[in-house]
Amino acid sequence: QVQLVESGGGLVQAGGSLRLSCAASGRTFSGFAMGWFRQAPGKERDFVAAIRWSGGSTSYADSVKGRFTISRDTVKNTVYLQMNTLKPEDTAVYFCATDHSFKLWVAREPNEYDDWGQGTQVTVSS
Repeated sequence: QVQLVESGGGLVQAGGSLRLSCAASGRTFSGFAMGWFRQAPGKERDFVAAIRWSGGSTSYADSVKGRFTISRDTVKNTVYLQMNTLKPEDTAVYFCATDHSFKLWVAREPNEYDDWGQGTQVTVSS
């Protein structure tokens, strides 16, 4: 139903910055929130940040708070993740996702999201 296309991943040195983009498209789009998750080799998929589509309420994982900023463009149906002061432990495949169910909060669990992108690799060297 909803297709998500990610871009902006790549290789960056520790302390550098990177900006990820995720564009949503499809016949219908009804998302209460869009979020970013990441998964390193051999590890679980973890929450990074999410934003409520209406109003822009945000939520961040403690590990990225103060360094990452999530934002959205409601006209372009695009969500962004600005990543600053990157660390080697930020290295992972980053996925964007859409939560279509109504909630009074911003979801932080992968099983609460419905549509997923293919992921984009972010590698931070030391």
